[in-house]
Amino acid sequence: MRSLRSRRGWGIGAVVAAGVSGVLIVQGVSGGGADSAADDGKPSSGPIASEEYAAALKVAADGDSATLAKRDTKPFSMLGVTWSDPSATIAGKVEVRTRDAGTDTWSSWLELGTDSGPGDEGATRAGTEPAWVGASDGVEVRVDGKASDELPEGLRVDMIDPGTGSVSDLEPAAYVAAESATPDATTTPEVTESASPTATDSASASASAPVSVSPSASASASSSVSPSASTSASASVTPSASASTGPTAPTSTAAKPPITSRAGWGADESLSPEAPDYLANGIKAVVVHHSAGTNNYTCAESAAIIRGIYTYHVKTNGWKDIGYNFLVDKCGTIFEGRKGGADKAVLGAHAYGFNTQTTGVSVLGDYNLVAPPTAVLTSVARVAAWKLGQYGVSPTATTTLTAGAAGNNYYGTKKTWSTGAQLSFPTIHGHGDGYATECPGSQLYAKLATIRTYAAGPVSGLALKSVTGAGTSGSRTYTKSAITVGWSATTPAALISKYEVLVDGKAAATTAGTATSAKVNLALGTHAVSVRATHVSGKTTTTTAATVVAETTVPTFTTAPNLALRTGTVSTTAVPVTLKWKATDTAALKEVRLTAPVAKTYGPTVTSAALTSKSGSATTWSMTAYDQAGNTRAASVAGTPVILQESSATRTGTWTTKSSTSYLGGKSYTSSTKNSSLTWTFTGRSAALAVSRASTSGQINVFVDGVKAATVDLKSSTTKYRDAIWTKSWSASAKHTVKIVVVGTTGRPAVTTDGLVYLK
Repeated sequence: MRSLRSRRGWGIGAVVAAGVSGVLIVQGVSGGGADSAADDGKPSSGPIASEEYAAALKVAADGDSATLAKRDTKPFSMLGVTWSDPSATIAGKVEVRTRDAGTDTWSSWLELGTDSGPGDEGATRAGTEPAWVGASDGVEVRVDGKASDELPEGLRVDMIDPGTGSVSDLEPAAYVAAESATPDATTTPEVTESASPTATDSASASASAPVSVSPSASASASSSVSPSASTSASASVTPSASASTGPTAPTSTAAKPPITSRAGWGADESLSPEAPDYLANGIKAVVVHHSAGTNNYTCAESAAIIRGIYTYHVKTNGWKDIGYNFLVDKCGTIFEGRKGGADKAVLGAHAYGFNTQTTGVSVLGDYNLVAPPTAVLTSVARVAAWKLGQYGVSPTATTTLTAGAAGNNYYGTKKTWSTGAQLSFPTIHGHGDGYATECPGSQLYAKLATIRTYAAGPVSGLALKSVTGAGTSGSRTYTKSAITVGWSATTPAALISKYEVLVDGKAAATTAGTATSAKVNLALGTHAVSVRATHVSGKTTTTTAATVVAETTVPTFTTAPNLALRTGTVSTTAVPVTLKWKATDTAALKEVRLTAPVAKTYGPTVTSAALTSKSGSATTWSMTAYDQAGNTRAASVAGTPVILQESSATRTGTWTTKSSTSYLGGKSYTSSTKNSSLTWTFTGRSAALAVSRASTSGQINVFVDGVKAATVDLKSSTTKYRDAIWTKSWSASAKHTVKIVVVGTTGRPAVTTDGLVYLK
């Protein structure tokens, strides 16, 4: 933003020149202002006094250029080049460079915006935009005017220390300060500043000592100025006093954001004792600006930067107060600008021709090439929503403004208008929409639509993300009672006043706008659960509802866990077994977990599992059924697999012993004699016959409790040992006999048995 209020109360803006626009040019340097370390955005203990120094420039004989050679100065952090005639402008380039305080390091040349406008009524000087350069103690200036334009008279560089701090004790060797006695409350001692140097006397002027200036200085070329110490003699106006004057602040439809008061950034109210002016018909639009410098400043320096702008506007230019209504730094901190009450429609000096209908928000930084952070967009939107909400203006609407002066713009149609023209603007628009300036920078200008959406509401991108503490089956979520509801939104949290978890349409939990989840306890039954977000404007958005069932009925095992032997390779440490079960639930079964002797989880439709058990070891198989609500039912079954060697069987016919480490116990029986038999007797509920198999193996008949149960062929294309080839199970444990009889199969009569396994 480069336009400030004119004598007619409209304000004047900067014409785009040399690609530069904006009030404040912030140059990235190490360190901050003189007191930057003390600025943290919190209210200060009192006003922070500023100091201003000035040094006249040497004007060339042809009047087209002017310079100030390198020189030492008192400490300063902000500077600008000014001239005597408040209505004059420079059509050319003004550049400065500075030396980092306490070092020999000089900055690169920095170009200053050359049209800040005549300012408030009674302005005494015009000048460039003020530039924040950080803690400095040396300066050099060069002005390159156009040949067809004579430079204005009274050219000088004004340097500002926005407070007393770590570099205030430096006294550069070549600097000789203009001193005077400390003034009292009724008198202002004066020293005389010579007129602007001419072509013949400029050499001596460039070597003269800088002078300290005060807002009482005359607008004439031979003005009387007083040392900075005299600023404390002005009448004091406290923030509370200024805020209590003027019209009653209307209630807004949007919440008021946190705002650092003038006292918070250390405003010295004695600098601007004039009473504020107010808009007769309230606020119709918000004008967004940027300061058009680099973004390489720390947010701890923001208060000092604002004090520098304030001092430059008032003490250097002779305006009544800082020009903006609000300022926002890159971290999103909002600062009160022009006094009169942040909640009232204070007449600012920020939009030439439209000040009497708008409020102005300026963002510290350059947003021509860099996109503004979300924190900036959020804070500008919060201020805009609050101020427009006081007057029933929608942030996404358009409004008609009456031009208080002729002008033209930079963005949009780039049209020209005359005084009194009726012009349509978005209710949140950029400075360049109403004046020929690049402000607020192309990147920030491109985000004005986002700012409008943020400011207007409702909350966008609201989604129900999760319902935890429960399980989901299909489109339903189940819980015993407690759930945690999670959500997300694309609107920044600072623009959301609250979230509510709705159960069957009624608020069951309320959280701050920064929250992303909340806990709720549900009564038994089926419920519709959703999330409602309330924007700072009061508008609400509600997610689609999730169906949540609260129930406490535990699952049941309709088939209790049971164990049986199965086919497979047998060893003393791993006997193949099958575990079977069936679980059901009145609502929704989630899973069945085997918890011992191993941990495994099975889906709701699984009813069996192939496992192994250690021979001779009693094992308990523990299971728990879970439903989607988290209700559980436990059950278990115990079993001990026992291996009976072939030597324990009752034999008939001819059997031969074979030895191999591949056999159970290292030995087995083999027979090729038809009707040879082996019989085992045991007490158990499951049995399995273990054999060795090959391509030449024959067949056996199996009898259970005297009844033929099966004919089993032992033939296998691959050799197998300890193979449980046949199994039999009973519903309960009892005494049983298993007898095998050699069939004597033609061509392959031999069979080899490796014992019997039973489960007790």
